[in-house]
Amino acid sequence: MPEFSPESRIVDVVHGHFKGRDVLFRYGLNLGEGFVDVLSQYETLHEAWRQGRLRDVEGLVRELNGAGGS
Repeated sequence: MPEFSPESRIVDVVHGHFKGRDVLFRYGLNLGEGFVDVLSQYETLHEAWRQGRLRDVEGLVRELNGAGGS
């Protein structure tokens, strides 16, 4: 399982964690159907948090790196 950080890209979370999309949604980031916004795929978790599209980036990273990973 990859180690995630605030500098991890959103696309890496979606593809690198078996519930990445669901975890991101719980923290406020709705990827929508098909995840077609190419630019937002490559922004970091920190950038999404700074823009107000994501809550509690540190809690998100802890959850992604916890026992629930892929």
